[in-house]
Amino acid sequence: MLSRQGMTGSNILAVKSHNLSALLLTLLLRQPISRVALAECTGLSTTTVTNLVNELLSQGIVVEDGSDERGDRRGAGRRRTALRLVPGARHVAAVHIDVGVVRVAMSDLHAGLQRIYSLSHPLTASAHEVLSATARLLEQALAERPHGAGEVLGIGVGASGLVDPARGVNLLAPNLGWRDVHICDFFRTRFGLPVCVDNNVRAMALGEALFGAGRDARVLAFVYDRIGVGAGLVVDGHVFRGSGGGAGEIGHVTILPEGGERCGCGNSGCLETLVSEPAIVRLAERLAAAEPDGLLARHLARGQGSAIERIFAAARAGDSAVRSLLEERGRYMGIALATLVNIFNPELILLGGILAQGSDLFLPAIEATVRQRAFADLGRKVRIGVAPVGDQVGLVGAAALALDAFFYRRAEYADL
Repeated sequence: MLSRQGMTGSNILAVKSHNLSALLLTLLLRQPISRVALAECTGLSTTTVTNLVNELLSQGIVVEDGSDERGDRRGAGRRRTALRLVPGARHVAAVHIDVGVVRVAMSDLHAGLQRIYSLSHPLTASAHEVLSATARLLEQALAERPHGAGEVLGIGVGASGLVDPARGVNLLAPNLGWRDVHICDFFRTRFGLPVCVDNNVRAMALGEALFGAGRDARVLAFVYDRIGVGAGLVVDGHVFRGSGGGAGEIGHVTILPEGGERCGCGNSGCLETLVSEPAIVRLAERLAAAEPDGLLARHLARGQGSAIERIFAAARAGDSAVRSLLEERGRYMGIALATLVNIFNPELILLGGILAQGSDLFLPAIEATVRQRAFADLGRKVRIGVAPVGDQVGLVGAAALALDAFFYRRAEYADL
């Protein structure tokens, strides 16, 4: 939930763009809503709200739609007319660069995805090869937009690894083998559109805060586990990036200070070496090799679905060794999340990736460990939930980056 501070405007003409952002964010989170309610929520005068709404109506961004049933209708006056955003009035392009796969889509103002495309890429491919192939997908998505579709405001890119969002540079992506890749410059030169770039998990966190399960949380942590492990942190609707853009690198918290496996970051014993999808698959394959006639080995040999899906299926079918393995991974994750709770004190932690996909297998151990290990009552007060399962969470996050930068809070990104 965005705080009043984050949504409060000013009646000074010099900050009209800030007032507009306050209005748009309030519309997004509380629509349908009347002009009077907009004024009450934003702290703007009714005259300022009326003038801004009239501009949005003339641009086709807002439409009058019925009455505001939730509004305060004191007295016998007529019902207040409700306002809604028109989702298709404007669009952005969303790009999610993940390990081994890239996804591209067009998005409306509600982060509704259209024209979704994807391609796999070998990890041996260079950054330029991956970006060039992505650009071709994006060209296709832009060319196939329906006739009369709203203006494209810009491009949002969520990328794996450590990202400098101010420059749009992927500083280091160990799982991709990338270093100092100028993503923003590449797409801006290619398409002539504004571009914003951030870490993909931070983008996912913003997507959940604006459009998903985190809309009612003032302090949100989104934790994503697949090839790598990362966290996105959102406070009052704003992504917290840290002084160097490295906030949320929970996958590189040291869990095993002695004897841990080597991590792609160069250290050993990192959380990522214990709970990532490749790590779990490797451990499960060792279990299967030790018991070739067992339930796990039979599931892995079937070849239906991904390896992690078959591992989850074996656990659900009653393989006690696999269940123990996954419970142990859940405890490791719980230790890291307890540390996150102690430092960041979120009111909601959302789990994505394989943690959501196998939530029935991980979540009990995660929750028990967080409750046990977090300081005082912090572990009992935090809510731990599961984000929607699927490949679209990264695209929604990338769309959220662009919508936040080029529509809802454009005043804050004026230098992009």
